[in-house]
Amino acid sequence: MNKTSDEAFELAKAIAEKVGSDNSVEVLICPTFTALESALRGLGSSNVKLGAQNLYPKASGAYTGEISAEMLRALHCTYVILGHSERRQYFKESDEFINEKVKVALAANLKPILCVGETLAQREANETIAVIKAQVE
Repeated sequence: MNKTSDEAFELAKAIAEKVGSDNSVEVLICPTFTALESALRGLGSSNVKLGAQNLYPKASGAYTGEISAEMLRALHCTYVILGHSERRQYFKESDEFINEKVKVALAANLKPILCVGETLAQREANETIAVIKAQVE
């Protein structure tokens, strides 16, 4: 929840100018939903890719405030972040729900950036490997 549309445009433009046409590494930005279109304009014809911070696994319907994979594709997003620790913690997103999102992203030809990781309590209890394994499976 950072950057207004105008700020995202300026930041995307500055990143695009630095990256230019260099394709030795893949660079992408994932602005907030309200700034996706502005950031896309800021990227211009650069090689910088555009991603989203989340998606909802339904194509349409009464899901106020959510955004579908199709909506992201229409904005030329090629990546989407899923399973971020903040989504797991604050919105109680389960591994099963995140798995559903990953499947929807792949079906929509979006590359999911699957976030995995343990909480501090899980790390201190030596549960890191088990937690990450469960998240990936």
